[in-house]
Amino acid sequence: MRAADSIAAHFDRSREAMERAATDAELLDSIAEIAEAITRAFRSGGKLLIAGNGGSAADAQHIAAEFLSRMNYDRDPLPAIALTTDTSVLTAVGNDYGFDLAFERQVRGLGRAGDVLIAISTSGRSPNVMTALAAAKRLGVVTVGFTGEGPRDMAALCDHVLAAPSSSTPLIQQIHIVAAHAICTVVEDALFGGKPR
Repeated sequence: MRAADSIAAHFDRSREAMERAATDAELLDSIAEIAEAITRAFRSGGKLLIAGNGGSAADAQHIAAEFLSRMNYDRDPLPAIALTTDTSVLTAVGNDYGFDLAFERQVRGLGRAGDVLIAISTSGRSPNVMTALAAAKRLGVVTVGFTGEGPRDMAALCDHVLAAPSSSTPLIQQIHIVAAHAICTVVEDALFGGKPR
């Protein structure tokens, strides 16, 4: 297969996955519910924590940046923290307690009742994400899981689940970031009144 054909096939798979997502009423309702939960947290003085591994770690940082900096227009910053960025914390916790607690310790130290945790795991069973969710539940933090289609262990620990309608990790990640942009847009508009885009 020529490289151009392989690239076109990838774009076709991506387009088909986005079309499935755009017409999935349950997914769209979940995205709206997550945006509402984050809006409530911000209005009551809470914050957003975000965790994930690998590409999902990069997505956690991307999402935090959209809230803390800006999405569509200039406005006040919103308190969002990616739990993936502090190498001293991650390596200290990993060395002293094990990598499975890398996010759990941060949730316990930073999370408060009424905050929101977005826990990203395309498989739905990443051990360090699962322990973070369990800690968040104990603290009264609202738990949100970003994952893929099918049965996912993390769902039992989540108040809200965004299940991308795909089993392909790259396509799940693409849907996650599009959904995160939609969530940030809804939150931004709810808190700041919205401006023309």
